[in-house]
Amino acid sequence: MHILLIASAVNSLTQRVFAELGEEGHTMAVELALGEESLRDAVRRHAPEVIIAPMLTTAIPRDIWSAYPCLVVHPGPVGDRGPSSLDWAIHEGAREWGVTVLQADAEMDAGDVWASVPCALPPLGKSDLYRGEIGDAAVEAVHLAVRRFASGRYLPRPQRADGPDGTRRTQPYFDQSLRRIDWASDTGETVLRTLRTADSQPGVLDAFGGDEWYLHGGCAEDTLRGRPGEILATRAGAICRATVDGAVWIPELRPRRRKGGPATFKLPATLALGERLPPVPEVPVPLRCPAHRRTWTDIRYREDGPVGFLHVSFPGGAMSTDQCGRLLAAYRFACSRPTRVLVLGGGRDFFSNGIHLNVIEAAADPAEESWANINAMDDLVEAVLTTTDRLVVAALGGNAAAGGAMLALAADEVWCRGGALLNPHYRLMGLYGSEYWTYTLPRRVGPGQAARLMRRALPVTAAKALGLGLVDRVVTCAPEDFGAEVALLAARIATSSPVQRRVEAKKAVRERAEAVMPLAAYRAEELAHMRRTFFDPEAPYHSLRGDFVRKRRPQCTPAHLRDAALRGVPRDAAYDRPPVGR
Repeated sequence: MHILLIASAVNSLTQRVFAELGEEGHTMAVELALGEESLRDAVRRHAPEVIIAPMLTTAIPRDIWSAYPCLVVHPGPVGDRGPSSLDWAIHEGAREWGVTVLQADAEMDAGDVWASVPCALPPLGKSDLYRGEIGDAAVEAVHLAVRRFASGRYLPRPQRADGPDGTRRTQPYFDQSLRRIDWASDTGETVLRTLRTADSQPGVLDAFGGDEWYLHGGCAEDTLRGRPGEILATRAGAICRATVDGAVWIPELRPRRRKGGPATFKLPATLALGERLPPVPEVPVPLRCPAHRRTWTDIRYREDGPVGFLHVSFPGGAMSTDQCGRLLAAYRFACSRPTRVLVLGGGRDFFSNGIHLNVIEAAADPAEESWANINAMDDLVEAVLTTTDRLVVAALGGNAAAGGAMLALAADEVWCRGGALLNPHYRLMGLYGSEYWTYTLPRRVGPGQAARLMRRALPVTAAKALGLGLVDRVVTCAPEDFGAEVALLAARIATSSPVQRRVEAKKAVRERAEAVMPLAAYRAEELAHMRRTFFDPEAPYHSLRGDFVRKRRPQCTPAHLRDAALRGVPRDAAYDRPPVGR
């Protein structure tokens, strides 16, 4: 079928629906919902058989949904209605939830149901759930709805006036008045639940230090105590604030936008506060933090026999100069341990999205900070590429993009959860790219396919990545189970005889590759391109970075998506040949 996706933003779910339906053989097109007239124009141009809205914050015009079947993805079970479905579910402590695909109608979220898929709702942040359990259920529901629509035999079910539990579930918009934290009376669990409803967007509005801030993210603290509301300590950019019965860590802050001022953006909390941060201690936590501790850390290391696990969880997947340096130090420590397999990643959300554009945007000299950040990323990737005494596995429980995708490709094996997306390209930020991509990407997929991935700048699903050779294993499991599945697989490999032979061969393979073209040469060529871009004030990178960081509304659908079409996975030589240079 010819399917048109309309969306308020090309977010992770929009990308995933676009890529997965395209791989099933449907012809896909994407248009941003930038106003009723632009939508009408898009529908006229594409003349789709069906319209799907994976993420839409505005109503579809009547003349469109009355003329074309429009299937809307609602992040709630049948009977749930309203613009803040997931916020309310987290706020009320729901442990079971669902996603419904319904037909657009005159009343919001009240149309006939094409598919509904239940899902678990563990106590995590909204954005993590949206990319995890909610995303999985949404994609399953979309696939089911499309198959039912294509059959021509299925009649969607009208919704009852009441929800499944006998009560109507029409909830209002979850505004800041509902998110307010009362530090003098709210328990730590109440504060955490409030923070989880808005961890990425819109944040929880709060006031301290004479200013107003949006709080982003939250993690319990089991040891530090103090006067409710006060900042007790810092750790790796996060701040710890006391509650009535304990404390919570808040990794990121965003200043409230001043009237007439520019849009603000998230930053590591200590960087955002700057000189307004009170004199509190930096309280580190051991890299090998005990499993029973309830505290915040973005890098952890543990061992299980012959396997080392270096767990990384940077907010939003971005990696600043400082974060790259700390991760490199942790990686070197992990490599000093007597293990045969080292697993990098393994978390349920983002693996990495490369350099930290927000920190760069906030720097006194963004060009210099860009240069420092890309070199720090290169140092980290080089350390992985030159590890020859053990097998290194990159475990992607969530999405990876740009330099973060190349960090994964530096490993000996890449394992990817079935719901993860890869965006192995840099073009949309106006960058040539670094992180040794000119070495790692062609060695896995061949030079022709590497060029296509860079040029097309489209998302790649885990299944397609496996076919391309970008990943070596797809782990089909729920987001919550990924870490345990990876641990079982790693233990099995670490105790097998082939792993020792592979490790023994690694040094010779690296030496042969170095003789053909040294890694330093790849790095120098890539960085020459990057330096010219960073230090050219007219380079598109600077405006593109500002638009991305400040979330400026685009004026039109991005060119690489507007006319893009996927017709399944072509079976050419680039897909069929075995991986190169492992």
